[in-house]
Amino acid sequence: MKASDKRVDVMQAALELIAEQGFHGAPMAAIAKKAGVASGTIYCYFESKDALITELFQELEGKINGTLREGYPVERPLRERFLYLVRGLLRYLIAHPLHFRYMEQYFNSPYGASMRRDRLLGKSGNHDQDILMEIFAEGISEKILKDLPIVVLFSLAVGPLISLMRDHIFGFIVLDEALIKQTTEAYWDAIKR
Repeated sequence: MKASDKRVDVMQAALELIAEQGFHGAPMAAIAKKAGVASGTIYCYFESKDALITELFQELEGKINGTLREGYPVERPLRERFLYLVRGLLRYLIAHPLHFRYMEQYFNSPYGASMRRDRLLGKSGNHDQDILMEIFAEGISEKILKDLPIVVLFSLAVGPLISLMRDHIFGFIVLDEALIKQTTEAYWDAIKR
């Protein structure tokens, strides 16, 4: 097995264990066992569990952002761009439920709290990952969206999406294309003027 394959195996094992059992329920020894490597091998790729958790988050975020940017209609009206992003995000998370479960845990932990705060308050400096924030800022300035703080617009648009995804994963609802279309329109209705 190549070194890069071991790294991928470690990250996949961490994703699966953390998504199922949380950060504290996934000790490095359990991750190593699931990945089929010696415990010390993990430290060849990650200096600590914190580093592994953060790198895994960054990798997943990069995949999500890359997917959302594919075909992103830059020149289209704000509403179309918003709906494109939100629908694309729902489709991605439906196809990758472990990614959703990991990201949700990350954002609701100390790992994600400061990063989320910086992004919501526009301090991240990473414009590649703030496309939704740009939509909110543009919508407010052009008087298309409600004149609310961006943090509130984010909560109105993304908070229900997270809850909806959770209900889909638990099997309470099935998010098919018709329901995705209806719910994303409702998210838009919540934030438009």
